[in-house]
Order: sequence, then C-alpha cells, then structure tokens
Amino acid sequence: MAENTRPTALVTGGGRGIGRAITLALAEAGFDVCINYAGNAAAAEQTAEAARALGARAFIRQADVTDPAACKALVEGAAADLGRLDVLVNNAGVTRDCLLMRLTEEDYDKVLDTNLKGAVFCCKAVSRLMMKQRYGRIINMSSVVGLRGNAGQVNYSASKAGLIGLTKSLAKELATRGVTVNAVAPGFVGTEMTDAMPEAAKAATLASIPAGRIADPDEIARAVEFFAAEGSGYITGQVLCVDGGMAM
Repeated sequence: MAENTRPTALVTGGGRGIGRAITLALAEAGFDVCINYAGNAAAAEQTAEAARALGARAFIRQADVTDPAACKALVEGAAADLGRLDVLVNNAGVTRDCLLMRLTEEDYDKVLDTNLKGAVFCCKAVSRLMMKQRYGRIINMSSVVGLRGNAGQVNYSASKAGLIGLTKSLAKELATRGVTVNAVAPGFVGTEMTDAMPEAAKAATLASIPAGRIADPDEIARAVEFFAAEGSGYITGQVLCVDGGMAM
C-alpha cells in the first residue's frame, strides 16, 4: 500500500448484522469503508454514520450482487469513492431454508445467485484492480454449514461450500500479485436472521456448540479484520472457523 494513506474496504451487505459488525470493526481499525446494500438504505446509512463517528470516511452504494454489471459498477464506484480499494469482503447473503424435497428451483437459485455467484462477480470485478496495484485482501464469508452441512439448508450449505472452493482457487490465481483470498466460516451468530429461528431449532443448535454459547457479530468481525490487515500477507487460501468448536 502507498504510505500515509488510510486503507480502504468494500463490504457487501454491510449495513446490518454481521456485515455491520465487520464494517465498524474495520472503521475502528483505521479503514475507510464503502457499504453495499440491496434494499435497506436506512440501515446502511446508520452504519455509515457509526463508522464516521469512529473517524472513518464512509460511503453507501446500492447494488444487486446477483447482477454482474451491478457488481462491476459497485467495485468501480467504491474505488472512486475511496480513492483506492484494498479490501473486498463478500458478506451479502440470503437464506431460503427447507428440506430438499420441498425446495423450489426459485429458492435454490436465489440463494446460490446471491451467496455464491454474487461473490464470484465481485471477485472478478475487483481482481483486475488489485492485480494492477499489486495489493489486495479478499475475504469471503462462508459458514460452518459449508463444512459440515445442515438438514434443511441444502441450498445455503451448497453456496457456502462453493465459497470455500472459490477462495482456494482464486487464492492460487492471485498469490503472485500480492493479493490474498481467505474465508471466514462463522457458526451460530446472534443476528436478526438467527433471532427469527424457532426456539426448538435454536436449542438444538446451541447443544451442538462445544463453547456452549452463540457468537457475537463482533467476534466474527475480528476474524475479518485479521485477514484484512496488511500484516496477513503470507496467509492465503485459508478458512478460519469462528464457531465455538462446531466444526471440530
């Protein structure tokens, strides 16, 4: 990176939940940030204001990551807003949980298009930029279910396992250009998404966690911050589970 400049990051789905925690952790660590959102501009702006209160320059950009042209425009716009783009965090994601026998093609496609293809499109858009500047950090948000599976989440598990394959393959493509590609695989995290789960499902999941508790979004964000740091340049193609021991 150039000296005397703040590092910069784009976080997809950065307005709420784990994405918000990642954005604020990076802002606290000295990054300027661009927050991508799909539909909730108010949440994105609230996160941007919180990042600014931490001393960061913060921008918001709407984009549907299932659209490759929108991903290209998002990356180019973030780089223009920030002056450069050092870090991409592919965090945008959705769920459409049900058993495979009831899974519709529409719900399968929605999850794979958002969680996996969206990350592919953003990685493609940012790769040329990072290769040219010979520096970059790409962090893909996978999940413990991408490693161990979960009943009722065939589509989600497939998308998160796909992100691990993407991470390892792209890491090999970009390693000689000073660009690292890593993945974070959260376990059960306290967010609006998990709050909506039935109590019985929450209890069953909690029983499977050796640490005996769910994670705070900030604990996931610190793992992303680690991979985003300039000093992590010799670590690439790795998957870091932040799951309280679920994947052991």
